[in-house]
Amino acid sequence: MSAAETPASSNFIRHIITKDISDNKHNGNVITRFPPEPNGYLHIGHAKSICLNFGMAAEFKGSCNLRFDDTNPEKESIEFMQAIEQDVQWLGFNWSNKHHASDYFEQLYDYAVELIKQGNAYVDSLSAEQIRQYRGTLTEPGKESPDRSRTIEENLALFSAMRQGEFDDGQYVLRAKIDMASPNINMRDPALYRIRRVHHQRTADQWCIYPMYDFTHCISDAIEGITHSLCTLEFEAHRPLYEWVLDKLQTPAQPQQIEFSRLQLEYTVVSKRKLAQLVNENHVNGWDDPRMPTIAGLRRAGYTSASIRDFCERIGITKKDSWIEMGVLENCIREDLNENAPRAMAVLHPLRIVIENYPDAQEEILEVSNHPQKPELGTRKIPFSKVILIEQDDFAQTPPPKFKRLIEGGEVRLRSSYVIKCNEIIKNDAGNIIELRCTYDPDTLGKKPEGRKVKGVIHWVSEQHALDAEIRLYDRLFNVANPESENNFLDVVNPDSLQTLNHCKVEASLANSEAGNLFQFERIGYFCVDSKDSSAEKLVFNRTVTLRDTWS
Repeated sequence: MSAAETPASSNFIRHIITKDISDNKHNGNVITRFPPEPNGYLHIGHAKSICLNFGMAAEFKGSCNLRFDDTNPEKESIEFMQAIEQDVQWLGFNWSNKHHASDYFEQLYDYAVELIKQGNAYVDSLSAEQIRQYRGTLTEPGKESPDRSRTIEENLALFSAMRQGEFDDGQYVLRAKIDMASPNINMRDPALYRIRRVHHQRTADQWCIYPMYDFTHCISDAIEGITHSLCTLEFEAHRPLYEWVLDKLQTPAQPQQIEFSRLQLEYTVVSKRKLAQLVNENHVNGWDDPRMPTIAGLRRAGYTSASIRDFCERIGITKKDSWIEMGVLENCIREDLNENAPRAMAVLHPLRIVIENYPDAQEEILEVSNHPQKPELGTRKIPFSKVILIEQDDFAQTPPPKFKRLIEGGEVRLRSSYVIKCNEIIKNDAGNIIELRCTYDPDTLGKKPEGRKVKGVIHWVSEQHALDAEIRLYDRLFNVANPESENNFLDVVNPDSLQTLNHCKVEASLANSEAGNLFQFERIGYFCVDSKDSSAEKLVFNRTVTLRDTWS
């Protein structure tokens, strides 16, 4: 299912837009935007915003811009921009226009000058710590800076000198002149510009002053003619400032900001600072580590774009923050892959079986369906020979109750093949089982044995034809549902979140598997060919998700 075909459920934003169109607000237009800061890779929370912004634009035959909020060059990079573009397109969306906040640096500066000329902005020499002290608290009003009474001429001269690089970093800031007694702390003369001598990835060293997000964002929306500026709930308290700036500057377009609840997914962190810490301190292997909640990490793990869009649709759009169970996301990919992933056989912990009554030089090529419910996915050829490999735990010398796999003297069916019977156990000097001697019933290929009932079915591979593979069993990165609530989120990193198995065997049909190919390894789980480390010489598979939700 493509992004355009994703089914839509009702939500309050859809109702607002529907009414706006009915009232001919914004001339009936719907123009949205997705405005990430390129200071890290996008995560699952961004996927919700991407689906909402691009989805609303598509549904109402409008447009959606991609805009990079690149006003903080200390933490931003071209790498992050490229990764963001890739993620948006991989999710199934295409932007109408691509912009950068830095495209508007000159206009933003002119708008700031206009605010100064109106008497609505001033240059302040208080330090960052002094500004915090002057701001007051939620219960006490702030107090005005001594510089608040500067004349317009003084402020214009100082602001021009800031731009020319005549002052040190942090020596001055430009602040809006609003109300230091406002009950909304965001309205207590917020900073609009700061001095930062930092090389910018697009504008190089042209600027040494950079606008703040709250000033940049609303004006960028207005310049682009955005009609519905959709953002998460933490910006609700910033909306009065958003509207104040647009009102004072009388911009041509008057976009409306609408807030929705952010995505809070259990067993993850989505703070970019914490995600960067996980990467930089090597708790994970990069931004695209399959344990990361980044879109790149989910993609490498084997999540499909359709499953993520389905997830975003299922959780809905509300005004109330809530935690989403990880099982909801896992079920989305599990359902997708159960429906669409071809089947294959892999043995993670091999146990050797010699079929004594099978001719030594003989081998058969079995034609096996790639999907039991989807004949259109075709078939594959699986070789069968005298020596095969099964999972170690599919045999038990002392079986537990209701054990339906192979036991000494018992029978089991090999998937898509014959019924075998275990006759002898071979052990090494340490007493470990290293081989089973079995016989097979040649009259059971594709049919039941006569006169007896065989309940168990196990998977296998031919030892002679099997391919070596490294299989990585990924699990949840954290041991607790809300790692953000811990004093140190690193204390609850799951030490067993990655188990690497180096001596696995997979069926020969997987020889030409390509990066990103997805399979259901029968009876084991869903797996993806790793996009970085897998090669023709060494296949590497990442576990996407187990067959069932067994996490506890």
